[in-house]
Amino acid sequence: MNYGTALRNEIRSDGITPLIGIYDMHSASVAAQHYNGLFVSGFGFAASHYGLPDIGFIAWSDIVAFVQRLRLAFPRTHLLVDIDDGYVDPEVACHVVEHLERIGASGVILEDQRRPRRCGHVDGKQILPLEDYLEKLEMVLATRDEMVVVARTDAVEEDEILRRAAALAETDADVLLVDGVRSVEWIRKVRRVIGDKPLLFNQIAGGKSPRLSLPELSDLGVDVAIYSTPCLFAAQAAIDTALAELRANDGRLPETTGGAVGVASSLELLSKNISRHHEKPVRMSV
Repeated sequence: MNYGTALRNEIRSDGITPLIGIYDMHSASVAAQHYNGLFVSGFGFAASHYGLPDIGFIAWSDIVAFVQRLRLAFPRTHLLVDIDDGYVDPEVACHVVEHLERIGASGVILEDQRRPRRCGHVDGKQILPLEDYLEKLEMVLATRDEMVVVARTDAVEEDEILRRAAALAETDADVLLVDGVRSVEWIRKVRRVIGDKPLLFNQIAGGKSPRLSLPELSDLGVDVAIYSTPCLFAAQAAIDTALAELRANDGRLPETTGGAVGVASSLELLSKNISRHHEKPVRMSV
């Protein structure tokens, strides 16, 4: 199954490719009903798996195990995986990339932050010297077979953003991401600097970047849009509301009517992930 090639072909085709951030198997099951591309969000995984903020707690082995479960349940879905800074060491980054490619990840995002790392849409980010990041990136590119690699910079100073974007565009990375970009004008500036290199835009509720529709992003020359947290934040709000109502009603569950989720609908959703219910795999287009 040429998962990297399939994602690369879609990115290079007309239109924009949306990838929905998920945080566990259940959120992935819901998201896969609406989109054929999923993003394994570091923010979401840190929250779900550890109950901690996305500041460097994630162990690479936990991400690999999660992606393996995802691929088994969703054999035809694009899976782009956030591997943060490659777990610090370039050798570890390459080891993780090899694992992920063998279990069917479509691609990875590798950032240029140094520890202590931060979510790309908060203050306090620190970045590696460009030469150090490029060395790590080149090692990852040499390790991958046909997996998509997204080169990400977290630079915040304007001159440095453009310097790094231009440098990353010269590499063999498939896609470029400037995270936390603050305006439409800066999307245009990055687009001009990177030439015809595919560009990824990261949208996160409450983040630093503007809220833009897919047609608006496409008009700006964006090729891929990732939505890091819609599932996570929606779940937080819905759970909080449901439990507040349960408490207010002295523990009486609401009546299951209309489109409300109950046992039957939940089992119907999850049963689709059982391997014997999948179509026989075919080789994805090259």
